[in-house]
Amino acid sequence: MNGEVWLAEILDQYRYRKEQCERAVAQVSDEQLFDTVGRIPLPIAAQMKHLGGNHSSRWRDFLTTDGEKADRNRDGEFVVEGETPESIWAIWEEGWRLTFETLESLTTDDLEKTVTIRGEPMTVVQAIQRNLTHLAYHTGQIVSLARHVAGESWQTLSIAPGDSEAHNEKMRERWGDWGG
Repeated sequence: MNGEVWLAEILDQYRYRKEQCERAVAQVSDEQLFDTVGRIPLPIAAQMKHLGGNHSSRWRDFLTTDGEKADRNRDGEFVVEGETPESIWAIWEEGWRLTFETLESLTTDDLEKTVTIRGEPMTVVQAIQRNLTHLAYHTGQIVSLARHVAGESWQTLSIAPGDSEAHNEKMRERWGDWGG
């Protein structure tokens, strides 16, 4: 796979994860953003604040400075006391703005460059894959928490249980029989 194709796929993956989170969060109220579930002390708002802070740190000056910025307060990202839905969304959107601004600016020549995160050197490709894995982990948490707090009103973000065969049939009609 060439670098341009890989960068385009990475951008698609980041857009998809953002969309998944936002579709899940759209199903809960502003108050439910701050609900904790059982013994899980981190509400959806904390997950969003953490991802926003992580992205702001990792993607700001990505090629030229360490990904763990001195002004980042990682532990504070998990504290939502005093936050509002508006403040959480502002942190979220700023992190994503930096993410997309940086990813869209990368060229194939950048992929083998070395960057650091907490002093650890790695290629740009490794840093992106590391961040995308982190994002996928927290996307799952956000979706799971939203599903729990939304309760009976939850609308699935993927193939609903019991709908697999109907979905597969649509895919066969669209793409041909893949032997599935």
